[in-house]
Amino acid sequence: MRAAVMGANDGIVSVAGIVVGVAAASSSNGAILLSGFAGMIAGTVSMAMGEYVSVNTEKDSQRHAVMQEKNALDTDYDTEAHFVQEKYEQTGIDSRLAAQATSEMMAQDPLKTMVRERFGFNVNEYTNPYAAAIASMLSFPTGSCLPMLAVWLFPGAIKIPATFIAVVIALAITGYIAAALGHSNRAHGVWRNMVAGILTMTVTFLIGHLIGG
Repeated sequence: MRAAVMGANDGIVSVAGIVVGVAAASSSNGAILLSGFAGMIAGTVSMAMGEYVSVNTEKDSQRHAVMQEKNALDTDYDTEAHFVQEKYEQTGIDSRLAAQATSEMMAQDPLKTMVRERFGFNVNEYTNPYAAAIASMLSFPTGSCLPMLAVWLFPGAIKIPATFIAVVIALAITGYIAAALGHSNRAHGVWRNMVAGILTMTVTFLIGHLIGG
């Protein structure tokens, strides 16, 4: 889900920047759509490969953490168990209750308990790099369609400002969804996303305007 939302968001911003910049330099719908399509293809491949590499790297790091924890449990079990108990006590749990909880969980599955408490993920619950790559590969062109359609459908006189508005609204939506998925501040997520999109389109518009002029 995260890869899909970020892919759509990047597709909107990237292709919006391209088509707005070209629209500022040329009134030819053919040139605008061709440049947008080229950007969409390049961005789709780039995002898919980037997600695949990124998730694989994260997966390798998690596997290394699991192996590291296995060795720690084999060589110094008591220290690892003490780490968990101290962590619980720091949250305000009574020391006797923390010791009991630690003992019970370590008895059930010490590796799973230690990896979760020390590294923050569950053993064998890795993100699938292929799923992340496919999600990006599908969502990036989906997001790219919005600015391309906007710059193509609106009349020449309002083409650029209408595209600006459509893109900013779309970015507000994806910013909100991304913040909700990340359990972060929704208003900050929306504002940050909108500002990034506005800056991108403003820069490419000014460059296109200077070249076209």
